[in-house]
Amino acid sequence: MTKYKNAYHDLRMRATRILGNMSERTQGVVRNIGMSFVARMVSILCTMLIVPLTIDYVNPTSYGIWMTFASVIAWIGYFNFGLANGFRNRFAEARAEGNDLLARQYLSTTYFAITIVVAVLYLLTILLNSMMDWASFLHLDSAYAHELSSVFLIMSSFVCLNMIVNIYSTLLTADQRPGIAAIIQAAGQVASLAAIWLLTRLTEGSLVNLALYLAGAPVAVMLIVQVASYRWGRYRRFAPALRFIRPSLIRNIIVLGLKFFAINICLIVVFHMTDLVITREVGPEGTAQYNIAKRYFNIILMAMTIIITPFWSSFTEAYVKHDTSWMKNSLRRLEQLWLVSLTGGMLMLLLSDWFYGIWIGDKLEVPFLLSLSTLAFIESQTLGNIYMHLVNGIGTIRLQTILYVIIALVAWPCMVYGGRQWGICGVLLLPTAAYLVQAIAAKVQLTKILSGTARGIWLQ
Repeated sequence: MTKYKNAYHDLRMRATRILGNMSERTQGVVRNIGMSFVARMVSILCTMLIVPLTIDYVNPTSYGIWMTFASVIAWIGYFNFGLANGFRNRFAEARAEGNDLLARQYLSTTYFAITIVVAVLYLLTILLNSMMDWASFLHLDSAYAHELSSVFLIMSSFVCLNMIVNIYSTLLTADQRPGIAAIIQAAGQVASLAAIWLLTRLTEGSLVNLALYLAGAPVAVMLIVQVASYRWGRYRRFAPALRFIRPSLIRNIIVLGLKFFAINICLIVVFHMTDLVITREVGPEGTAQYNIAKRYFNIILMAMTIIITPFWSSFTEAYVKHDTSWMKNSLRRLEQLWLVSLTGGMLMLLLSDWFYGIWIGDKLEVPFLLSLSTLAFIESQTLGNIYMHLVNGIGTIRLQTILYVIIALVAWPCMVYGGRQWGICGVLLLPTAAYLVQAIAAKVQLTKILSGTARGIWLQ
């Protein structure tokens, strides 16, 4: 026992010495990466367990329908006019300048503005649901019509509620505490796993039950945590209140937020439409195959996201304080880590068939070429996200917005053509290329900004 205690003490002392040599900002990043890593491992484990439980609870075809529907309904969450991301940068700027009152006003105003937006969106979703034949739209048997209508209403309700409660997660990230946000999200995943496990034991397979419990559990967890935090916890001094709402601040949030909103709309068109195109052109089982491969290789994206996420608000602070040396060093390290992720991805590709066999058995077959295409998509997305997060932290996103608008305009016909010619792999060609183009442009932009040579659109 003494030997283990001494080893632990030595490890702790080494970690303390390493952190002691880092800047305070870098120490915060490292701590958040550590917390996020543990939380994401829990989330990955929960996700891996949820997939086979969900397939067993319903069936591969219904699982494909569920994933397609979840992807379609997730679009609603992007229609907040970029207020959350605009708030993230403005709150971080206020905190960097030491103005806590302004930070609290930004928080209260954001809750107010997003609640108004959500109320309008929810009314529109109810109207859309009453007019839409989802079974026909997704090329499914008419027997699914009533069930899908109920699923849409339930899931859209939780998505709308999540837009409000998730402001707390944005607050944590803006305050350079994304590790805490990741822990709360992991708790939501644990709640979802518990919900699906209970469903398999107590009920018959039902998409309505999946919508009610699987989608509702994470929202409930986030709501409980933030109420406790605002009432008794660290953010009591920032707790939203009517007297701190400042409608005049909405413009400051939304001017930047609308740029993020335009990007999010394009992301919907380019990326979330992928499941829809696959379902229409290949079939629900194809969607299930793709989502199995995506969940497997998403381990890479999740791991890199753990590392990348703290840098958004840290770059905001560093840019406000003109700390370009720290920004350059951080960018170089992130690029080196991407090369490590690429090596790990190739190893995962070689082990993919073996892993699928252990994970889902013979329930579903995932072709090797689909795994390769999914890996290419995930790696390009990871590279693009590195540069996108840093540019977003600085707030110079006009070039990024223009690129995504152009790509979005050609997304649907290109993905449909690719799907008809080469199946699922053809559908993935456009989103893969889109992230690569975005990565190249953002790399050039960051180089110009950090060297002080950025002008015009490169600095807007």
